[in-house]
Amino acid sequence: MRATSNRWMVFGSALLGLAIVTMTVTPAEAQRKKERRKLLGRGQETASPVLADAKKVFAPLPEKMPGSEKDTKEKIALGEKLYNETCISINKTQSCNSCHRLDEGRGGVDNQPTSTGAEGKLGGRNAPTSLNAGLHIAQFWDGRAPDLAAQAKGPVLNPIEMGMADEAAVLARLKEAGYEDEFKKVFGGDSPLTYDNYAEAVAAFERTLITRDRFDDYLGGKAGALTAKEEQGLKTFMAMGCTNCHAGALLGGDRYEKMGDAKPYANTEDLGRNKVTNKDEDKFVFKVPSLRNIAITQPYFHDGKAASLEDAVKQMADLQLGHDLKAEEVADIVAFLNALTDKKRSGGN
Repeated sequence: MRATSNRWMVFGSALLGLAIVTMTVTPAEAQRKKERRKLLGRGQETASPVLADAKKVFAPLPEKMPGSEKDTKEKIALGEKLYNETCISINKTQSCNSCHRLDEGRGGVDNQPTSTGAEGKLGGRNAPTSLNAGLHIAQFWDGRAPDLAAQAKGPVLNPIEMGMADEAAVLARLKEAGYEDEFKKVFGGDSPLTYDNYAEAVAAFERTLITRDRFDDYLGGKAGALTAKEEQGLKTFMAMGCTNCHAGALLGGDRYEKMGDAKPYANTEDLGRNKVTNKDEDKFVFKVPSLRNIAITQPYFHDGKAASLEDAVKQMADLQLGHDLKAEEVADIVAFLNALTDKKRSGGN
């Protein structure tokens, strides 16, 4: 009898443990599963054909960015400090973070159509996000900078943005602010306080800005990672041909395309990549933006003319694909795009 009793005690403990594990499902996950079952009319989770199709064109974001292998904790810390340093603008008011905000859960942007520079002048294009930027084919809308370090050098000397006169003026400001010892600890050598090292430190920090979202959970097979509406939006996104430009791990960021491929875009003043290559075929061609974190990086397009994600989706379908999306289709796609937001970021809301 004692052996039988012990077996029942072990069995009961196992059941209790199972109940505790079951109860750890978060309310959000439970709600997503409930919505999926309700809308799909299923009594249990099953392998999704949408997921199978998605795996053919998308991929999770990598664990690390290219070039991060040699980044040290000290270099990253210095880069983060420099990213937020205002002394390297003409009137000591602007930093990288002024236009590419990471504070308050922001999406690496300032959420303005075009950014305001140190002396109040407006830039010509919408500020791209710094999140996941190191995974892009190149930097800036026109791809004029090949990597993060090259990009970091540009705004500081741009007369509209941070407005510094030249590299020597930047280094003088950094020396005045007491950065010499920090540069020496990170880079070594007799004269490590250089503009190249400044840019390399900022790039090292930006290489840490890889985001994590529910879509990657979904691609990994996690049940309930997307709601039924979000998965329907993903299905519509693929069916409409959005993946012609927005595919891979970034859902974009890996190619250049003409703005207004099916129908001309209203803004014909900005010639895009043509200013870099001087090729006629590059008129109105821009780098395709990544859709990761797109829900918190409004407004949209290179000129910031699309105020809402709904407007951007509808316009892109029309301009690039020649599709006139129904309101429900737009809503579904927008729902899916919201699943691409980093779990730790809210866009400042």
